[in-house]
Amino acid sequence: MRLPLTADQRTSLRGHRRSACGRDLVLQLPRGAALEPGDLLLPESGCGEPAVRVEAAPEAVLRVRSADPLGLLQAAYHLGNRHVAMEIHADRLILPDDSVLADLLRRRGLEVERLQAPFRPEPGAYEGQFHRHGHPHGHHDTHGHHHGHSHSQPHGDAP
Repeated sequence: MRLPLTADQRTSLRGHRRSACGRDLVLQLPRGAALEPGDLLLPESGCGEPAVRVEAAPEAVLRVRSADPLGLLQAAYHLGNRHVAMEIHADRLILPDDSVLADLLRRRGLEVERLQAPFRPEPGAYEGQFHRHGHPHGHHDTHGHHHGHSHSQPHGDAP
């Protein structure tokens, strides 16, 4: 079963979610690092429940490009100073759709395009450190479906 979640939803580890096939799920995971696309939620008991794979759901984002690599680097610097979540690529930045930021970036001479696309922002400095050292390897989280069964979740990319 697939569970498409936006970047914000992947950081909220408790609450109702709906799978791609429309099944109601209730997440009740311990606090900690965000879910990552590819994470697999596995049944905790042998109750015949299917595994649930986390996916990055398409969401409203801005794709920022520049013919000038320095201009793109400067934009990343300024956005970082504003604590804007971003995907950083060699030729583009991806960030949540925000009209004020879009205007600011256009005024800097950058190409800004609105898209619906999966968003996988860079983890923050402390998030990345926590995620590397403890959360994804050997840590089991639990979640329950609306009918009360629970699952455990080993984090990490699935094949």
